[in-house]
Amino acid sequence: QVQLVESGGGLVQAGGSLRLSCAASGRTVSNYGMGWFRQAPGKEREFVASISWSRSTDYADSVKGRFTISRDNAKNTVYLQMNSLKPEDTAVYYCAADPRAYGRTWNLYDYYGQGTQVTVSS
Repeated sequence: QVQLVESGGGLVQAGGSLRLSCAASGRTVSNYGMGWFRQAPGKEREFVASISWSRSTDYADSVKGRFTISRDNAKNTVYLQMNSLKPEDTAVYYCAADPRAYGRTWNLYDYYGQGTQVTVSS
């Protein structure tokens, strides 16, 4: 079993930055695909970014050029650096892990964190 714990969320003004962390425990996730998703109030959960075991990355068009996903295998942690934040980035951000692949579909992942709230004020 893999446990995922997100941290780093908070309140920030538009144009500001935050770095989210997703710390894994229970197993090493260095060979797992990892993803970040988000869900805003009243909206469906959506893909944000993902990273493969070989550090290939994928981003939603809405965050491309502003967000960066990375991983530190020594710390068993994945990060999401969020710059130039906009009010529409406000959501609960979730981390997900899968031992086989990485991608844009929430249900394809095996493990999920509880989420961290990000609020961007205008």
